[in-house]
Amino acid sequence: MSLFNEILIFMAAMAAGFINAMAGGGTLISFPVLLAVGISPVVANVTNTVALVPGTIGGMWSQRKDFKSQYQRLLKLLPVAIVGGIAGGLLILNTSEDAFRSIIPYLILVATLLLAAQVRIKNWVVARIGHAHTEHHNPVVMMGLVFMAAIYGGYFGAGLGVILMAVLGLVTDETMTRLNFLKQALGFAINLAAAIYFAFSGKVDWMVALVMIFGSLLGGLIGGKLAGKMKPEILRWIVVTAGLIATVIFFLKE
Repeated sequence: MSLFNEILIFMAAMAAGFINAMAGGGTLISFPVLLAVGISPVVANVTNTVALVPGTIGGMWSQRKDFKSQYQRLLKLLPVAIVGGIAGGLLILNTSEDAFRSIIPYLILVATLLLAAQVRIKNWVVARIGHAHTEHHNPVVMMGLVFMAAIYGGYFGAGLGVILMAVLGLVTDETMTRLNFLKQALGFAINLAAAIYFAFSGKVDWMVALVMIFGSLLGGLIGGKLAGKMKPEILRWIVVTAGLIATVIFFLKE
């Protein structure tokens, strides 16, 4: 791989880490760049998942104070999230390069639309929290929905945070802060489980992953410091626009 491509990958990972710290949706930047430099779709996908896991630790750590209140719920949901993440990883590794290439435009489009709807979904969750509820949801339903979200997360993952927020908002009656912690913790578990599975698959491009890890960590640090100084809404719509452009490009390639 040329030095130019390595620099491009580093910059894309840094942008992804920055975006994830500010608004979410970093995969919509890093994944298309990996494809653009000639990495095969499945290898690009699993490498991207492995590389971006370290950057997600910061968000969860910053909300660790909510761990105690969610301990019992996490005991139920973490095993489901881990198994779902591995199941999604198993699915992607058993999808041929050609088959995965053919559904990339649809995956990017879904992730882009999820990011575009992020604020509406968040507002719905907030409005629902604002009403008096007695949590009476069947825990099996809760675990089933988290499991399905986890399969998606292990398979592709872009937009997973939005899906988890919608699922948790539907089946729990918690404050927004606690829901956000749950989302962060489950998202981390799903991605970590898939990443560990991928690490033993022989499909990860470790040189690319190493470059991306450093880039995403640096981007995450910068994003964390600028979080209160820049409007995440502006950044979110920039990423949505980039996602739509990428969708069109990949559809035209079909």
